[in-house]
Amino acid sequence: MTLLSSTSNKHVKDFKALQEKSRFRKSELRFTVEGVREMSIALKAGYHLEKLFVQPELNDLSSIEFPKAYPYEHFEVEPKVYQHMAYRASTEGIVGVFKQKKHDPQHVAITSDKNLLVLVLENIEKPGNLGAIFRTADAAKVDMVCLANCSTDLYNPNCIRSSLGCCLSVPSIAGSNEEIREWLHAHNVRSYAATLQNSNPYFQEDFKTSTAFVMGSEANGLSSFWRDESSASIVIPMQGLIDSMNVSVATAILTFEALRQRNAR
Repeated sequence: MTLLSSTSNKHVKDFKALQEKSRFRKSELRFTVEGVREMSIALKAGYHLEKLFVQPELNDLSSIEFPKAYPYEHFEVEPKVYQHMAYRASTEGIVGVFKQKKHDPQHVAITSDKNLLVLVLENIEKPGNLGAIFRTADAAKVDMVCLANCSTDLYNPNCIRSSLGCCLSVPSIAGSNEEIREWLHAHNVRSYAATLQNSNPYFQEDFKTSTAFVMGSEANGLSSFWRDESSASIVIPMQGLIDSMNVSVATAILTFEALRQRNAR
C-alpha cells in the first residue's frame, strides 16, 4: 500500500481531473466515487474498481466488501491530501476511481415479459435533477432510464451524490432521440410525453401496460420530436400561478401514479 502525501502526485491530479472535467471522464472512460454508501452501490452494481484512496483516520474499510476477483491499486492519503480530493463537505474518508460501463441502446435489451416502466429524459441539463430522478427510479424499481440527447454526464459527481449512487445501480442507456425511440419500439413500450401542448390530465391515462414517461429539459421542455413521436401527451394540472414544476418532482408524480395503477386491487 502506497502513502500519498502531496496533492501534486499524479494519482491525485488524475483523480481531480476525473472529478472536475466531463471531457476527461469521457476520454478516459472512468469516473470517481466518494462515500461508503456510493462505493458499496457501485461495487454491487458490477462497476470495476481501479483505484482506492483512504484516509485511515476517517475510515477503516470494515463496512465495505471489496472485490477479491481482480486487483486494484490501494492508497492511503494524508489528511490534507484527502481534503483536496473530497467533493463533499462532510466526508467518510474514502474515494475511488471506477471504469465506466457502456450505455449503448443497440446492445442493451430487457428479456422480461412483464409490463415495463421506463423513463425517457431528453436533454436534462442539471446533474442534481438527473440524480434526483434516479433516486425516484430506484424507489419505484423502474426498469430502464433512457438518456436522450442528454447534455448532462451520468458520471458527474453531483449526479452520483444527489442520486445517492442510484444512477449506478438503475439500468440506463444513452443515445440520440432516434435511437431511444427505436429501443422503445423494439420493446413495445408506449410513450407518454409530459408537455403542456394538447395534453390530457395524467390521471386519465392507463399506465398498466409497458409505459415510458418522456420528460423534457428544465429550460425548454420537450422537443417537437417527442411531442410528435409519443403515443399521447399528458400534463400535471397546476392549481397555482405557475404552469409547471421541477422535472424531478414531475417525474416522481408520474412514476408513482403508474405504480398506484398497477398495484390497485
